[in-house]
Amino acid sequence: MKLYHGSTEIVKSPEILDKQRLLDFGKGFYVTSNKEQAERWAQIKQSRTGRFNVMAYVSVYSLNNKLFQQSELSIKEFTEANEEWLDFVVKNRSEVYNHGYDMVIGPVANDTLYQTLSLYESGILTKQETIQRLKIHPLYNQVAFNTKSALLHLQFKDAFKVAIVR
Repeated sequence: MKLYHGSTEIVKSPEILDKQRLLDFGKGFYVTSNKEQAERWAQIKQSRTGRFNVMAYVSVYSLNNKLFQQSELSIKEFTEANEEWLDFVVKNRSEVYNHGYDMVIGPVANDTLYQTLSLYESGILTKQETIQRLKIHPLYNQVAFNTKSALLHLQFKDAFKVAIVR
């Protein structure tokens, strides 16, 4: 399986950063199988720096599909944005939550959908209304490597520069 990570640097040796951020699937190193999504994230990260001399890159990795059949890792996979996925994402985005999985795979609630999640968390939308709204947007996938033992299975292959959007 080919996976991509968008950033302002080439990441040959992925790490789980100590800095705690409240992300969809918890603290981890995030990749996607969607090349365009990784390119977009690289551009977003570059634009957030506010500096034009910072480049945007996509690092390319491989992951052996056999990992999912014969793994000693604890892997959670969400095949769609459903109630279980929503509860999991909201819990991870609202508190430091140790879910105990080595890897989590599923749809990404990107920044354009953050408002929908905020309306749900505020009690304005019901769970069903939130899921319905999320399904009208394209939901790309993400893979979170949440432990060092999971990261050992991710192999760096290549990287390329992404055009900067001005």
